[in-house]
Amino acid sequence: MTMTEHIELVSANRSFGGWHKRYRHRSRALGCEMVFAIYLPPQAETERVPLLWWLSGLTCTDANFMEKAGAQKMAAELGIAIVCPDTSPRGLDLPGEDDSYDFGSGAGFYVNATQEPWKSHYRMYDYVADELPSIVRQHFPVNGRESISGHSMGGHGALILALRRPGHYRSVSAFSPVVNPIHCPWGRKAFMGYLGEDVTQWTQYDACELVAKGASSQPLFIDQGEADNFLEEQLCPERLEAVCAEHDHPLTLRRQPGYDHSYFFIASFIDDHLRYHAERLFASR
Repeated sequence: MTMTEHIELVSANRSFGGWHKRYRHRSRALGCEMVFAIYLPPQAETERVPLLWWLSGLTCTDANFMEKAGAQKMAAELGIAIVCPDTSPRGLDLPGEDDSYDFGSGAGFYVNATQEPWKSHYRMYDYVADELPSIVRQHFPVNGRESISGHSMGGHGALILALRRPGHYRSVSAFSPVVNPIHCPWGRKAFMGYLGEDVTQWTQYDACELVAKGASSQPLFIDQGEADNFLEEQLCPERLEAVCAEHDHPLTLRRQPGYDHSYFFIASFIDDHLRYHAERLFASR
């Protein structure tokens, strides 16, 4: 993008000396209006700061993480901005768009759809990888150092974006990620609908497949609750653990006893993740 993109302020709240703001803009990649949230730490008033992308899970909007994770206090101390995109296009009135929680609205799965009627709008990979970063760089005091994290479907998004773009993100982490979507019900439903029947087209959006292909040597940091009710059917972290071991890919997988899939889990360990990213965002290289 060569021209400055217009964004409209929706709301602003002072938080730990910084600002949580929500903006609306017209997305070219998605063909609709989108809303995103940004937390700007107090340091952003006098200098450019590094940025953490947070990708949310099924049914979420930009608001879930900002309102429930309790990340602003540590982000303010560390001097890190956080951007939270929405999880899909909204309000397009596509057939079946609002029929289920795990496909369509709130369930973009961070892929570029190739099938009708989704391919003209459901291009969340391009939106998160290219369009929204360009807008953020135009309008906010960020310094070009970026990391990425996410939860569940958003954890899947964070992993595939980092693995497919070696060297772009200084670090990647995830909570309860969908690590092998081509072999779980959520992923198979989404990929069949957005990408069609050719499974070879699905593998570019699967963390286990990307690690097996040697797409990147990006270290992975994951927290997984052992009481997660989606653990065995949808998340299957042991598959990623096995493929990382087989291909000597760096992985830190922490299993947290008693924790489930909720934001109570995320809020309990978000400070660890923010410190992890800060070490790499502020390191010289």
